[in-house]
Amino acid sequence: MSEENKEKEEIVELDNEIKTQNDGIKISDDVVAVIAGVAVSEVAGVSGMAGGFAGGISEVLSGKKNLAKGIKAEITENIAKIDVNIIVEYGSRIPDVAFEIQNRVKKAVEGMTGLKVEEVNVHVQGVNTDTAKEKEEPAEEETQED
Repeated sequence: MSEENKEKEEIVELDNEIKTQNDGIKISDDVVAVIAGVAVSEVAGVSGMAGGFAGGISEVLSGKKNLAKGIKAEITENIAKIDVNIIVEYGSRIPDVAFEIQNRVKKAVEGMTGLKVEEVNVHVQGVNTDTAKEKEEPAEEETQED
């Protein structure tokens, strides 16, 4: 019986070590920004992300899409504050799009990192009207043919 108790004690000690190791994990702001970027890209009504000039240049030179473009994440202890800069599609209801972004970003970041998301601030930087023009053009062509 004493051997079984020793094995159980060793297992408990291992569990304690694992718990303390998880407490020491530091998640980068960039990782949180990428997670938030993926969540934002899935929201209907978002035409694109509004990033700085430098972000656009690096995207062109590397040939890779920057998933953290337009997102600023700030992590202190176990609390995350996230700012999202977006461009909405013309015709989308902005409050609905912003609410959906807040929900998805919070759920994704908290689910993947275990951090508490305190703020998700959505900044609308512009409206993409190109999609509205594309929808109108085929309708005009049909009326001309009749």
